[in-house]
Amino acid sequence: MKKDLILCGVGGQGILSIATVIGEAATAAGLCLKQAEVHGMSQRGGDVQSNLRLSTEPIWSDLIRKGGADLVISMEPMESLRYLPYLSADGVIVTGSTPLVNIPDYPAEEDLRAELESLPHVIVRDIDAIAREAGNPRGANMALLGMAAQAIGIVSAEQLRTAIATVFGRKGQAVVDANIKAFDCGLEAAKR
Repeated sequence: MKKDLILCGVGGQGILSIATVIGEAATAAGLCLKQAEVHGMSQRGGDVQSNLRLSTEPIWSDLIRKGGADLVISMEPMESLRYLPYLSADGVIVTGSTPLVNIPDYPAEEDLRAELESLPHVIVRDIDAIAREAGNPRGANMALLGMAAQAIGIVSAEQLRTAIATVFGRKGQAVVDANIKAFDCGLEAAKR
């Protein structure tokens, strides 16, 4: 079994934390893992993306070819569409619905929504609202991870919860619990 994921967003949104949690879950599950260089981290507000490849068999390349991604996980809608050429024909996009307008010619929100709605396999939710509902306004990235958990598939929701506890453990139990709650609320939101 193999899953090729593209994680994307804007610097400061928590994409690297999502990658770390998925990587921790995959490593604990004994899976092979390759992660490409993350781009745009040098400044808050810049494009951040990561190729994350998980497999039960050895992986030789850390880059995902165009048309090869099983899943695009994005913190905001325009970034999800930026990586559309990398998505396979039956691939899934899981994205937050709230735009982070960080450039002067950012597309109109209704245009982004219409393009996403025209795609066959898309989950779009307001991850900021989900995180607030969970009592963790800074946990939108973990809400997004929860929304994507079923589509990731190669690691279970329970393995991802355990990885959240490991990754955030040094910050204390309250932070772990808050992030797991945001994850669980995202998991439920994906079913709606």
